[in-house]
Amino acid sequence: MKKTIFDKLFILEMANNHMGDLSQGLNVIREFKKVTQKYSDFNFAIKMQYRDLDTFIHSKYKGNKDIKYVKRFEETRLSSEDFMTLKEEIVKLGFMAICTPFDENSVDLIVKHGFDAIKIGSCSFTDWPLLEKVIKTDKPVILSTAGASQHDIDRVFAFFDHREKHFAFMHCVGEYPTIKENFQLNQIAYLRHRYQNLPIGYSTHESPDEINSIKIAIGQGACIFERHVGLKTDKYSLNNYSSTPEQIDKWLASAKEAFIMSGIKNKHRDISEKEAADLTGLKRGVFLKNNIAKGDKLVIENSYFAIPNIAGQVLANDYSKYSEYIANKSIKKDEPAMFSDFKINNLRETFHSIVEKIKNLIIRSNVALPEKFDFELSHHYGIDSFEKFGATIIRCINREYCKTIIITLPGQKNPTHYHMKKEETFQVLYGDLILEMNGKAEEYKRGDIIVVERGIKHSFTSNTGAIFEEVSTTHYKEDSFYDDDRIAKNKNRKTAMTFWSDWLQKPKA
Repeated sequence: MKKTIFDKLFILEMANNHMGDLSQGLNVIREFKKVTQKYSDFNFAIKMQYRDLDTFIHSKYKGNKDIKYVKRFEETRLSSEDFMTLKEEIVKLGFMAICTPFDENSVDLIVKHGFDAIKIGSCSFTDWPLLEKVIKTDKPVILSTAGASQHDIDRVFAFFDHREKHFAFMHCVGEYPTIKENFQLNQIAYLRHRYQNLPIGYSTHESPDEINSIKIAIGQGACIFERHVGLKTDKYSLNNYSSTPEQIDKWLASAKEAFIMSGIKNKHRDISEKEAADLTGLKRGVFLKNNIAKGDKLVIENSYFAIPNIAGQVLANDYSKYSEYIANKSIKKDEPAMFSDFKINNLRETFHSIVEKIKNLIIRSNVALPEKFDFELSHHYGIDSFEKFGATIIRCINREYCKTIIITLPGQKNPTHYHMKKEETFQVLYGDLILEMNGKAEEYKRGDIIVVERGIKHSFTSNTGAIFEEVSTTHYKEDSFYDDDRIAKNKNRKTAMTFWSDWLQKPKA
């Protein structure tokens, strides 16, 4: 699927408006085809939602009519065969087929059914176990950002960008329905500026009679648009944020015009208590797959994810490679994992502490960096030893020639190694650099230039902290050979991170 697929893409979200009735779902697809065929300049998709209800809903709450999401999902259950029939009708009528998974098993079903793209709902925006599953597919991904902080959005951007995934963000407000005062349409321009070259869209939960916001979204540069759709019948009613064919017709007609509407500019919007509460109810809680004892770690292998969650419970969204949960008591199978029952080691704080030191060194040096830059932490013996052994690498360009900025913290050493393919030239931009070549160490200052030829063993450190430029022939990933075999065996010795220039405003005390 090419990038142009995101241009003027209108997604009609059927969600559970098939009502668990195959014939109703087929009628929805056919009736909206009659409307969309009038708008040949637009691309259209019908979107469905997949949940493996046997695992998605906790066994204790199956059949519970008092929890609206459990009741809604169980009453609108369809078989895999029925979903496939709907998907085939979508394709037959010329729509793109898109689907939202809410659990890992549903990702497998989406791949099996051959959908064109995957949509991640706002409640799953930082559901890292689900995102890890999705990233392994070959499908383009569209993600809604409702309820997400700026920090969360940056993290998810980096997660997909580092893996060279074809993806897009959609500005979204997770209030059902959303009142006009909370549209925040200027967020579209803000996202476009922050994530340049990334397609940005607008996913709405507004009143179905609202036709002006689409104009503003287009004026702000959105290229993807999403609305819930359904059919009213004698048997079925519609919720207050789903559009009928007649309302979608007016909405699409309005999409030909553009006006400007007010909203917060150039900063992340506030998230209302109602939005946060609405989304929290949809997030999966972590439950114990088997009994665990005091001192055991909470890991993917001994836990599972289901709704509903309860206050104080660890959520799937809280899972991260940077967080370590250690039980401070014995916990039984199928019990919720509560924050109060675990000691939490936040390795992210270790990374943040390191990054702050790197940031302060960059600011003091006045070395200029691009608007957006990626850097790599090389922690040869683990992140806990980074300030003793390691380096920070900013790869600027890598062609037949290569330019890299390397940062060494005070007292930090890059272990002895050599290259067989690459020849390097270092120029010190800031601080003192102590470079050892073939066992002989020399100290260099700002402006000094040193050539490191192929096959020459070298290491470097700094007393005060140093930033130097490396200009070389092409860099190859497997062209660094270390004296210590333990380094080569450490497959997790590099961490990629992404930052923007506003991060470099001033040093922390």
